[in-house]
Amino acid sequence: MSTLTLLVILLLVITGVLFLGAIGYLTDRHPRLAKPLGACAAWAAVFVALVALIVALR
Repeated sequence: MSTLTLLVILLLVITGVLFLGAIGYLTDRHPRLAKPLGACAAWAAVFVALVALIVALR
């Protein structure tokens, strides 16, 4: 695996964790926006799909 691919995956993981935390915090503080676990699970599914796509295209 090339260094560029590893760097992109690392950046996706870092931003994914930040977005998961932000979405979880936002929906926990404002429950009318969405259910916290549902919003985090939806983002996690998108994140896993993006990582799988990048690994498949390497």
